[in-house]
Amino acid sequence: MKLEGEVRIPSGCAIAAVISKEGKKMSGSLITEAMKPMHDRSNGLGGGFAGYGIYPEYRDYYAFHMFFDSRETRKDCEVFLKERFEIVKSEIIPTRKIPEIKDIPIIWRYFLSPLKSKVDALQLNEDEYTVRAVMHINTQLKGAFVFSSGKNMGTFKAVGFPEDVGVFYRLEEYEGYSWTAHGRYPTNTPGWWGGAHPFTLLDQSIVHNGEISSYDANRRFIEMFGYRCTLQTDTEVITYILDYLIRKQGFSLDEAAKVIAAPFWSTIGRMADDEERKKCEYLRKLFPSLLITGPFSIVFGFTGGLMALNDRLKLRSMVTGEKDDRVFIASEEASIRTMEPDAVNIKAPAGGEPVIIRVKDGKY
Repeated sequence: MKLEGEVRIPSGCAIAAVISKEGKKMSGSLITEAMKPMHDRSNGLGGGFAGYGIYPEYRDYYAFHMFFDSRETRKDCEVFLKERFEIVKSEIIPTRKIPEIKDIPIIWRYFLSPLKSKVDALQLNEDEYTVRAVMHINTQLKGAFVFSSGKNMGTFKAVGFPEDVGVFYRLEEYEGYSWTAHGRYPTNTPGWWGGAHPFTLLDQSIVHNGEISSYDANRRFIEMFGYRCTLQTDTEVITYILDYLIRKQGFSLDEAAKVIAAPFWSTIGRMADDEERKKCEYLRKLFPSLLITGPFSIVFGFTGGLMALNDRLKLRSMVTGEKDDRVFIASEEASIRTMEPDAVNIKAPAGGEPVIIRVKDGKY
């Protein structure tokens, strides 16, 4: 019988990310290798990756990555897509057969351009038009799931350990200026293909380690604005909250962080900067239902950057490091050292304090 201290008890789930501030391309094999030292943080019920800058030849088109339960479902979905988009390219996503990945759905991708006549008739911009199409497919077309919908980026996820998922999707064949990764250890939600991380909407992606005790309040609020949580895990709601705050409300990343990981009232009351104190008071009063409570560390990916954020009490581990033009984020320093043995400035960001990294203008 092992005694306390002789058994490793991980804090559930592993996250990792890397970005080049100069927009230099990195092979997907780098982020796949980064997940290996954190193997014990996962239990094989979900792994995934998001890569940015991976589709330069189709950079102007929405890339839908989709799971289908059957060929009939795929055909029905294509009828829906053709009524609303020009399908520029349609193909199966390349994978390799490995024994570790089983019960594989049909995995397809489409490069799409919204039909201008449809967009104009609804008086929407193309992003909102596309979001509504994603929500319709995921809620109304049984057996069809859009799990990635951004431009010049893509998500790759499955039921399995993340290092196996990377091999399965042949990530070494992709190059991107930014990558995020996740190894799942679900505690109270099912392990299935759609429930693996990252969760995405348009170009925004989330990987998350932790639990959201405020999930019901968060979900009820966000679903009033057209979002639908259908993927059977609490993390999905974070993606929609950030989309709502940043894309729809026009908030900065720092302001969005102050909503979802808002300072305690006692902390706000002690702020010496009067303007900052008033802003934090305003945001807490305006969006109380979007405060995310419970232990969490997240990496939020978007076109041209990353944001790392812990809960206010820092109840989940997360460290950052850097080397030359690259910045690394992970649940454990071992993961950073796998990507860059000579990484420097290894730090553990404070709870509730966002770490925001952007690629230099014109570099991606």
